[in-house]
Amino acid sequence: MTSLYEQRLHLFQQSSNQKLFSGIRHGIEREGLRITSDARLSQTEHPEALGKTLTHPYITTDYSEALLEFITPVYCKVSDVLKFLEELHAYTCRNMEGEYLWAGSMPAILEGDKKIPIARYGSSNPGTMKSVYREGLAHRYGKPMQTIAGIHYNLSLPKEIWEQLQESQKNDGSLDDFQSEGYLALIRNFRRYSWLLMYLFGASPAVDKSFVPDSGNSGLEELDDQTLFLPWATSLRMSDLGYTNNAQSALDICYNTLPEYVSSLEKAIRTPYAPYEALGVKKDGNYLQLNTNVLQIENEYYSNIRPKRVASRGEKPLDALSKGGVEYIEVRCMDINPFEPLGLSSTDAHFLDVFLSFCALHESPEIAGDECRRATSNFAVTVAEGRKPGLLLQSEDGETPLPEWGSQLVESMMPVAELLDKANSTNDFTAAMTVQLEKLQDVEKTPSARLLKELKDSNLGYIDWLTNVSRKHSNDFSDLALDEERQVYFKKLAQESIFDQAQLETSDKGSFDEFLRSYFENS
Repeated sequence: MTSLYEQRLHLFQQSSNQKLFSGIRHGIEREGLRITSDARLSQTEHPEALGKTLTHPYITTDYSEALLEFITPVYCKVSDVLKFLEELHAYTCRNMEGEYLWAGSMPAILEGDKKIPIARYGSSNPGTMKSVYREGLAHRYGKPMQTIAGIHYNLSLPKEIWEQLQESQKNDGSLDDFQSEGYLALIRNFRRYSWLLMYLFGASPAVDKSFVPDSGNSGLEELDDQTLFLPWATSLRMSDLGYTNNAQSALDICYNTLPEYVSSLEKAIRTPYAPYEALGVKKDGNYLQLNTNVLQIENEYYSNIRPKRVASRGEKPLDALSKGGVEYIEVRCMDINPFEPLGLSSTDAHFLDVFLSFCALHESPEIAGDECRRATSNFAVTVAEGRKPGLLLQSEDGETPLPEWGSQLVESMMPVAELLDKANSTNDFTAAMTVQLEKLQDVEKTPSARLLKELKDSNLGYIDWLTNVSRKHSNDFSDLALDEERQVYFKKLAQESIFDQAQLETSDKGSFDEFLRSYFENS
């Protein structure tokens, strides 16, 4: 009997459907710290030449004022996404006045909480809410976590693919519902197999000691007098050292149906958490957090992947999902690769397209308790020990060596890579698979292994080595030829963002207290 995956492959191998996968849409969000020449976090405000972070469509900040975030428009071709991302880097690096863009996920030198500036978005009520939310994150998880950077990879499959799948399965429901179910199936498979991404792309096995003041209890080892590491780690960013939290660890966020997903997140947004209640919402008239619940807002949930929909101005993300269904997915577990100026390569992006398409096309039963625990464990083990010789993961067939299971998965994805190659008249997708197979056959080719080798061979600590790389990447971006039309375009966007923020600030009706009360009453 042929599997559902084989049936779907056959469907899209038909000549009439071969071009459908050329309609995959991508967007990339890349974070990066602004640092001084001696690898300290920038203490300056967001550069004026880059516009206002609240209203600029492509250049903003994440948690810290020093943590830039570049957001590309949506494109069908990987090359177009990366070209725009490169132009954002080039324009920004020319306007950073002696500062550099940090080339790693784990931060530069930290000098205590006072030297980690929280992002500011002006005096409007929406801008104030963004800043207060970040104040809450600082109180809940500590400021150092606000300096960790990563890459978010957004992808959607064209409507025509969902139509073909719905017709082939003789599903007579609405296309929106079928599509949402399809994206949640993709997410469930992502949870099953995302440990593979951490092995292949994890690039943060080391960190400066300033990130971990109490290093004696961190479980990390000393590489030199300033650098800590885990010998077999792939990504400290995605480990217990990075995005974890006691309040969230008890959450049972379900990806089996969209209503269940929305309901489980809404519950977390409405459920008080005693330590946050003890902190309080205000102190001396100043906001410490938006509320005392497990999550202040849905964006606080630190998941490796999210179902998403573009919300209209003022609409909450969960409301948009409930009304319109899932529109795209956001992969959030990718480290910044310091060997790549943009943080990821074209090869990485082509592989992600194949991996996510495979997750969408493959069978994806609902995840129950035991499998959920296995998926969580496999991800955590790969993050902490992914390069360890003889490492075993828990598959449904029992213990399986990581390289063996990974190679089997990549081989299973090859037909999808071939579909994407045909649709896009290229061989970039199958070529990307070959590169990943080489990493599974030789662990020294993984970014995490390469980074540790560079540190050891150069006799440089994490900070010194990354500073050299950051300076080179930033200087190369500054020297990049950027045509006059593009420069004028980016200047215009910056000016428009300044005007738009000023308009927001003059159009506020009511106090921030009233704004916040109304926001949560309408949740």
